Amino acid sequence: MSSKSTTQVRGNAIWMDGKLVPWDDANVHILTHTLHYGLGVFEGIRCYRTADGRSAVFRLGEHVRRLFESAHINLMTVPFTQAEISAAIAETLRANEMREGYIRPLVYIGHGAMGLNPGDNPIRVAIATWPWGKYLGDEGVERGIRAKVSTFSRHHVNAKMTKGKTCGDYVNSILAKREALLDGYDEAILLDTQGLVAEASGENLFVVRDGAVRTPPLPTVLDGITRNTVLALAREAGIPISESPISRDELYIADEVFMTGTAAEVTPVREVDRRQVGAGTRGPITKTLQAAYFDAVTGRNRKHDDWLTYV
Repeated sequence: MSSKSTTQVRGNAIWMDGKLVPWDDANVHILTHTLHYGLGVFEGIRCYRTADGRSAVFRLGEHVRRLFESAHINLMTVPFTQAEISAAIAETLRANEMREGYIRPLVYIGHGAMGLNPGDNPIRVAIATWPWGKYLGDEGVERGIRAKVSTFSRHHVNAKMTKGKTCGDYVNSILAKREALLDGYDEAILLDTQGLVAEASGENLFVVRDGAVRTPPLPTVLDGITRNTVLALAREAGIPISESPISRDELYIADEVFMTGTAAEVTPVREVDRRQVGAGTRGPITKTLQAAYFDAVTGRNRKHDDWLTYV
């Protein structure tokens, strides 16, 4: 199986329940409820080295807000404020001497009662940071990746609520991702239960046809922060963009396809189900939006300084 999207992580410290703990001592009890039943929530956030030499977390406020919303959806009360978690993220980055990298806040249910009802088990919070390059590979960002439509369907809105980043939901993503890798592809694309394109295993999806960009509407996909960023950047660039249903065969006949996500950033797709997409390389609109995205996250586009929280 390819290791393209895996990485060995290591740092100095992890923030746990209000204090920094040495990396090797950041442990949990084997009966931690979330470990057994999957009810926990998390975020993926990136910190970038900016053009002026500083470091900034991209859209920190939006990510922390979504973390709390995910917890609320799942009947979990975070024992810290959003401001405290934002400050803890900055503290953890400094403790790990990171100028740029990936940030993983995790809210989980600790040990105590077992069974499906966690009862009064404590709600715990951890924040880890580590260096992470291009999630789908440097070549993928430049040349594009190969994707396959998964045999697994994406969650239905009434089977599992889709607006939160819930730990257990990602078993669906893991199965789809592993299937794609075992079949020789880089990433999986999942359809919803109606057979329409939803999203990739960890990314939102966009298609380009005749100069216009489309992405699936929100009901069955995560309201991705990178997705939201690209929607805004496209409109600023005068690129027609809309949210509307996409069928599987529209992927095959698109001029361009690309994926977005905090880890994947903006990654082109050059092939779907052994069918070449467009010219089989990164297309011009994808390239334009990719450049605009990296200008925003590194502070080269000063119009969006409000998206950056300097550390």
